[in-house]
Amino acid sequence: MSAGVKSYAAVDLGASSGRVIVGRVGPDSVQLSEAHRFPNRPVRVPEGLRWDVLALYGGVLDGLRAAGRVDSVGVDGWAVDYGLLDADGALLGNPVHYRDARTEGVAEKVWATVPAAELYAATGIQYAPFNTLYQLTAARSTAQFARARRVLLVPDLLTYWLTGEQGTELTNASTTQLIDPRTRDWSYEVAGRLGVDLGLFAPLRQPGDPAGTLRPEVLAETGLSGPVPVTAVGSHDTASAVAAVPAAAGERFAYICTGTWSLAGLELPAPVLTEESRAANFTNELGLDGTVRYLRNIMGLWLLQECVRAWGEPDLGVLLRQAATVPTLRSVVDAGDGAFLAPGRMPERIAQACRASGQPVPGTRAEITRCILDSLALAHRRAVLAAQRLADHPVDVVHLVGGGTRNALLCQLTADACGLPVVAGATEAAALGNVLVQARAHGLVGDLAALRRLLTRTQPLTRYTPRGDTGRWRAAEDRLGTR
Repeated sequence: MSAGVKSYAAVDLGASSGRVIVGRVGPDSVQLSEAHRFPNRPVRVPEGLRWDVLALYGGVLDGLRAAGRVDSVGVDGWAVDYGLLDADGALLGNPVHYRDARTEGVAEKVWATVPAAELYAATGIQYAPFNTLYQLTAARSTAQFARARRVLLVPDLLTYWLTGEQGTELTNASTTQLIDPRTRDWSYEVAGRLGVDLGLFAPLRQPGDPAGTLRPEVLAETGLSGPVPVTAVGSHDTASAVAAVPAAAGERFAYICTGTWSLAGLELPAPVLTEESRAANFTNELGLDGTVRYLRNIMGLWLLQECVRAWGEPDLGVLLRQAATVPTLRSVVDAGDGAFLAPGRMPERIAQACRASGQPVPGTRAEITRCILDSLALAHRRAVLAAQRLADHPVDVVHLVGGGTRNALLCQLTADACGLPVVAGATEAAALGNVLVQARAHGLVGDLAALRRLLTRTQPLTRYTPRGDTGRWRAAEDRLGTR
């Protein structure tokens, strides 16, 4: 390894797959290589939909074995879901999947005690039926919860298994609807009114804090030589991905983190807690260096993933080339509609939504694919425009990172819809941000601005210029009634 270059393992857990990626970071270099990728397949059991977290942990160990010598390990993953531990620190069953139906109607019960407007003003978190607060409320009456002595969000759970030490990383904790984004600490008033015992959570950690060292048993299983430190990163994968946005100094930008979900919004110095913001369903999640991720959750490439699964996994490249020949905005759906949240029968549900709104019903796979991509671009446009207005924060460019960067059609359509240039950055943005926070904790990178300067010097970027005016996109919004 070159002088001054260190090696970091990023454990990055997505909703459909996990991966261990090794980042080699020097004073003027960042190189990623994939050590191991493994599926993340939820399992439906009699009691509901569950994550197979033991299989995920096995994939992590396999990945660390393949990674070879590293100077540190960091874990990021999806938000809101958690594992329950008993008094001995043992896991009480597989974590419940956020798409499980157990939270149906729970939000209304919470709002009976803390009205929705008050809850938003205190926590800044958008309404989603699977928010951790609603999951904890749904679980409270179960025998399993009665035995619980600790709640660990999924990335923190895997960090605990790797190190034997428990903590609650702040960027992910901010998605629970139990953090005050102004103080960057627990919202003790909300928790008290709702009877949530905050003592169930381990102490808060900041990105960059030490999170322990790999246990001797982990070293033996992976073949690594210790000690290997584990570093808290932005353990919410979106926090890590936003850290990896290659924005230039002083640039006014929006970001879209694309994958199973699209997270579209702004990086701000303070939360936006207005009633208008709540009505628009924007969320205030915490990021690096005192920043706030002000964003809207959009259903994302989940719509296409489910269709591809229903079609028997056809060649995606061929499908996208065929979709590019379908006329723009022939049919669109509301990509934020909760009707698309559950798995199964996605092509039929998209067709039915088009039929119900009086639009041409997409009949071929190419037409359905184009409908999805147009709909995502339209949702990206709505989120970017609304965020600027609600935060009084104009932007000049949209940075798009994550899996959607591989989809040139989606990138171009997003530029067309927003009427702004789109800069497509890192596909593995969450892993890249994970690696760079570890490097920063070990003195190789400076502040967030310095981190981004390193990205702009070292990462390939593709720029998409908007075509035509945005009038037809406004007309499509009128068709859906979403403007």
